[in-house]
Amino acid sequence: MYHKILTVQDISCVGQCSLTVALPILSAAGMETAILPSAVLSTHTAGFTGFTVRDLTADIPAIAAHWRKEHISFHAVYTGYLGSAEQIGYVQNIFDTLLDEGGLKIVDPAMADNGKLYPAFDDAYVAAMRPLCFGADIILPNITEACFLAGIEYREQYDEAWIGALLDALVARGAKTIVLTGVGYTPETTGVVVRAGGETRYYAHRRIAKGCHGTGDVYAAAFVGALLHGKSAYDAAVIAADYTVKCIELTQGDESHWYGVKFELALPEYIDMLRE
Repeated sequence: MYHKILTVQDISCVGQCSLTVALPILSAAGMETAILPSAVLSTHTAGFTGFTVRDLTADIPAIAAHWRKEHISFHAVYTGYLGSAEQIGYVQNIFDTLLDEGGLKIVDPAMADNGKLYPAFDDAYVAAMRPLCFGADIILPNITEACFLAGIEYREQYDEAWIGALLDALVARGAKTIVLTGVGYTPETTGVVVRAGGETRYYAHRRIAKGCHGTGDVYAAAFVGALLHGKSAYDAAVIAADYTVKCIELTQGDESHWYGVKFELALPEYIDMLRE
């Protein structure tokens, strides 16, 4: 299944996150992948110091206008980290003008974790992100992001009933298909909850104690690639989870590779998963 997809997010030139993982993973899934960088960084911001940042907000309208002039459109648009409310507005315009009829709008609201917004964001950013998410076909929040979107207080300890109520609150605000990541009901496991078409399904896998930077971006790209390959939202969520765990496993033990995961080494297995 061959589709043309646009992904909008920043590009960290070194660090294995955002566009440097999204482009190869989506391409491995057989998608013609166009990119729209929201910013260019010399490295990602976790663990590196003195990194450079070039904000590309001002370039986005002209790029989109050129695509419209050339009658370029996309079967799906998938967004990752967006640096400002202004960029969110530009993405909404892209959703409205550059998607094929019936095209998919997929949003990873990369703005928060561990109960807190990322340092660059505030309540105004959350307010701008809500209509983008609730107008999308699929959203991929973690628990913290889901709480901010739903206006519910974050909890570190929770049960299935609370997760169900969180999903209900997102649906009440307009969310359609929800892929809620980082959900673990025991200390040894984590997983993903998928709410689609009124049905809720959970996939658990083992929790690897030492986290790795960029795995959220790896997961989102692998999910989108599997979905556009024809998998259901739940099956795509499972494939993305298994692939991400494999990427982490392949990186464990290499102390020199602290800045990301060796996702490239697991791409053959990802491709095999898509064929099953």
